[in-house]
Amino acid sequence: MKEERKKRLHDTVQGWVNYYKLADMKSLVTKLDQWTRRRMRMVTWKRWKRIRTRFYWLKKLGIDKRKAWEWANIRKGYWRTSGSHILARTLTNELFRRARYISFLEYYLSVRS
Repeated sequence: MKEERKKRLHDTVQGWVNYYKLADMKSLVTKLDQWTRRRMRMVTWKRWKRIRTRFYWLKKLGIDKRKAWEWANIRKGYWRTSGSHILARTLTNELFRRARYISFLEYYLSVRS
């Protein structure tokens, strides 16, 4: 499922950027990239459905034990949590880059130059 999602995102980004590459759309691509990263954080948080699972992954991603337990028990919705500092500190853009998720902005800049 994860690989399928990654493949669909890659195909969508590549197709969309190649279609509109002649337009000057750097600001639009930046906003799309931010939204996509937030959506990926939301999907990941939703996949970690149980408190125990969230606690485990937050600890594994470098959050101290006390804070990880506090954040794992948050009662906010998935979308609201995905925009919070909790996931911004743990599920960073660099983490997604290492996992080989394609970025709208990086691909757009590579095609434009």
